Amino acid sequence: MKKLTLYTLMLIMSIGYVSAQAKADIKFDKTIHNFGTFSENNPVVSCVFTFTNVGDGPLVIHQAVASCGCTVPEYTQEPVMPGKTGTIKVTYNGTGKYPGYFKKSITLRTNAKTEMMRIYIEGTMKAKDEK
Repeated sequence: MKKLTLYTLMLIMSIGYVSAQAKADIKFDKTIHNFGTFSENNPVVSCVFTFTNVGDGPLVIHQAVASCGCTVPEYTQEPVMPGKTGTIKVTYNGTGKYPGYFKKSITLRTNAKTEMMRIYIEGTMKAKDEK
């Protein structure tokens, strides 16, 4: 009986401890970037997504994975403190790709309340001989 009471007390205390932990939360200025139209003559374009930690604890981006090898994300590696901002630079390289419309996603894995989320890039690459 004493063991059951002890285990129950430990369970209640651990639940209270976990719920008291400060949790990070991420908010982006935008989640989609449109490059518009660009030429196959200059097929490499980049943009920067800015985010803010609107939570109570440090925000860590564990992983950023693009949907295609032609898209490379670079992100803030150190923890972002509450109220501070970080960036994700996304570079699209259309070299060797067919001209036309594209839409790519970058999946982020974080320690925020929403652990996984996606940001997107899109645009239209015109052929070299198009005006």
